[in-house]
Amino acid sequence: MSDVTGEIANLRPLAQAREQKAWYWYDWANSAYVTTIGTVMFGPYFIGLAENAAGADDRVGFLGMDMAPGSVFFWLITISTIVGAVLLPPLGAIADRTANKKGMLAAFAWTGAAFASLIFFSTGDNWQLAAVAIVGGNLCLAASGVINDSILPIISDEADRDRVSSRGWAWGYLGGGLLLAANLALFTLLPFGLDEATAARISMLSAAIWWAGFTLIPFLRLSNHTPLDVVPQEGSVVKQSFAQLGDTLRELRNYPMAVTFLLAYLFFNDGIQTVIASSAVYGSEELGHSQTILIATILMVQFVAFGGALVFGRLAGRFGAKRMILNGLVVWMVIVTAALFLPEENVPLFLVLGFAIGVVLGGTQALARSYFSLLIPKGKEAEYFSFYHAMDRGTSWFGTATMAIVLQLTDSYRPAIFALIAFFVVGGALLMRVDTARGIRDAGNDVPAVI
Repeated sequence: MSDVTGEIANLRPLAQAREQKAWYWYDWANSAYVTTIGTVMFGPYFIGLAENAAGADDRVGFLGMDMAPGSVFFWLITISTIVGAVLLPPLGAIADRTANKKGMLAAFAWTGAAFASLIFFSTGDNWQLAAVAIVGGNLCLAASGVINDSILPIISDEADRDRVSSRGWAWGYLGGGLLLAANLALFTLLPFGLDEATAARISMLSAAIWWAGFTLIPFLRLSNHTPLDVVPQEGSVVKQSFAQLGDTLRELRNYPMAVTFLLAYLFFNDGIQTVIASSAVYGSEELGHSQTILIATILMVQFVAFGGALVFGRLAGRFGAKRMILNGLVVWMVIVTAALFLPEENVPLFLVLGFAIGVVLGGTQALARSYFSLLIPKGKEAEYFSFYHAMDRGTSWFGTATMAIVLQLTDSYRPAIFALIAFFVVGGALLMRVDTARGIRDAGNDVPAVI
């Protein structure tokens, strides 16, 4: 009897490994949107649409104010974050009460891809349709990210989280990089008489199709898991979820280390995401680089980040995730300082800066996800990751608002991007206050040998 039990118990690692491989594919799928649309193509393309609609004073009416086209872009990202901050926590509570997380993941992915496809139809001076597309796409990306990240603790043990999360991020950078390489070829060759604007629209449409298509793999191969720690509530599922969310908010004081990390993440992740979201705009508007150079640089970043994520994951197994995240934040401080002095149209130095970004980009993001998963209680992963994703990739709040304000005041992107150093300093200082072992014990999780 004991032999049979042992054989059954040994099947768990095999089932976990199978689901982990399926889970990696969602990072592969959504990274096409993040890279081709969010990082490279959309910013310059949107600003071009807004400039076509601008009046004689080179300003566009938005939110009752006359703004520079670049400022409108940053405010759109900020708006999507504010809306997400309101909508994602209730979504997380709903997700924690359902076994069909993979169905929710796919639904948000496919809706987001539909929004993203609207960019293809945004031409001339129709920046309003493009604005709807990016806000809707970003919201769905964040919503699907909540579901996706909440699956990580379900399919991996505490000691394995850094490795699994890092491989997911690495797989995502590889997928996003391959599609971006194809788009770079389209931009370089401009076949069939295409102009750059049409090539940009086709590239962004390809990212939407990629996102929707590859989401089929985790949808078909992931398993449903019975929800844990769900307190019975009266009323509809939505009413029950809001009640559970209220319970979770009241219980936050029991997990001070998780709350401290969220505050740290709010700052340093906003800095990271704002650098990512503004890199193409900074390179084109401030440094004068062509779209081809920008795409080539981001392409290099993708493949360097692939290796960086794997290396950071391996080093975390030796030195701990917290220490590696802090080391990464120091490099981010150096990056934004170097950007302040980067000369115009200097391609080699721009590539060096891109290489540095790639080294720390994948590692800090992957380890932040796995580190946070250790500090949250089982059964409420989606709720806690909903707070996490309110401040996540492509939807920076304070960072984009800071850049928009500094840009409006100085009319220069250089001081705007340097201002982000404050986010890395504050985020790092808060992260140093997190007692990792205590946080893991408070959440009721097993403390890995290396933290």
